[in-house]
Amino acid sequence: MPQQFFMKNSEGGHPFHKQTLLPGFMSCMFLLALCFLPNLLAAQRLGFVKRYVNKIINDTTDIREPQFLAYPTLAFAPETSWEIGLSSLFVYYAKRDTTNRLSEINGFTFYTLRRQYGAFFDHALYTHQNRYAFLGRIRYQNFPLLYFGIGPNTPAEFEARVDARLLNIKERALKRIGKNIFTGVEVDFQRLSSVAFVPHGQASVTRPLGHEGSANLGLGAGILYDDRHNVLNVRKGAFAELALLHYNRAWGSDFGFTTILSDNRWYKSLNSRNVLALQAFGQFSIGQPPFNQLALLGGESLMRGYYTGRFRDRNQLAAQAEFRMLPFSFAKRWGAAVFGGTGTVFNRFGNLSLRNFVVAGGAGLRFLLFPKKDIYTRLDFALTREGSGLYIFIGEAF
Repeated sequence: MPQQFFMKNSEGGHPFHKQTLLPGFMSCMFLLALCFLPNLLAAQRLGFVKRYVNKIINDTTDIREPQFLAYPTLAFAPETSWEIGLSSLFVYYAKRDTTNRLSEINGFTFYTLRRQYGAFFDHALYTHQNRYAFLGRIRYQNFPLLYFGIGPNTPAEFEARVDARLLNIKERALKRIGKNIFTGVEVDFQRLSSVAFVPHGQASVTRPLGHEGSANLGLGAGILYDDRHNVLNVRKGAFAELALLHYNRAWGSDFGFTTILSDNRWYKSLNSRNVLALQAFGQFSIGQPPFNQLALLGGESLMRGYYTGRFRDRNQLAAQAEFRMLPFSFAKRWGAAVFGGTGTVFNRFGNLSLRNFVVAGGAGLRFLLFPKKDIYTRLDFALTREGSGLYIFIGEAF
């Protein structure tokens, strides 16, 4: 998922991440309250709220029926002040046939006291008998980015805050051509406008390529192997994608470059509860991509604990492993996970060095939100050599 310039990002789950403990604590309190509210509200007459929470926690919906969830979020960060948001998730099986893959649509919108705002809509849709898959997102935001510079050895203190507006529309339309093999076309449009670099602790900042903003349209194709049944919580299977997107001035792009993505995941069910998940990811650029479309290391899915874009360059290599206990042997709805990863960015393969790889790791709690569809909420705490991160999502990281 990793698409550029997002403090919030989503692939198979709702985004919520801040690099401070306060918003994570508040969000954690909200989820814990959600888990225990049925008992707290038992003696009160709160009508709709009580029924809604009970419906979520005490899920009696037929597994074939669609399900919808919406809930508020609250966060704080120095660059945004207080942020109020609303998150939603809709899951269903095509034609209510559980042999089809679980489709999902999730959304998130927010507004901050500093008049920053955004709206994200992501989806993974599968038609009957999994003949077609539509994977994509639409995102618009007026939100600050912390810019640390380009390369694997940039200082931990950011150089500038970048205020900008971003519009990103990406869609993949894929057709099944064999057992679990899909191929199709991809479109990616990114427009970065109203860009302003605000220096942090220094008189000037070296402006990167694209610092005045740009609009770039990428056209390409991809092929993938995917035998996952539930993308929000994979128990077993594999996923492997190879995709190419070409951005060309001939069809209106401000910059000409090509991006190649390789995303490979493997899941092993060790028993009825425990899962081992592995991922290896690569992103490679040819040409002259603007700074906001370089490979970004960090985020809520891969290299948790690092700010999205803490390291950026033309190329990236990263890998992670996660051991999931879903649920505990002594609890029906609570589980946990431990994870670790390593990665780096580099401008060309001749400069790729093991010394530039950074590591991140952590652990998290899980709560079984929709028991019949096997969907968990995750709360992850990650550590790096530079600090920590707290993440709350519906759905696993990968």
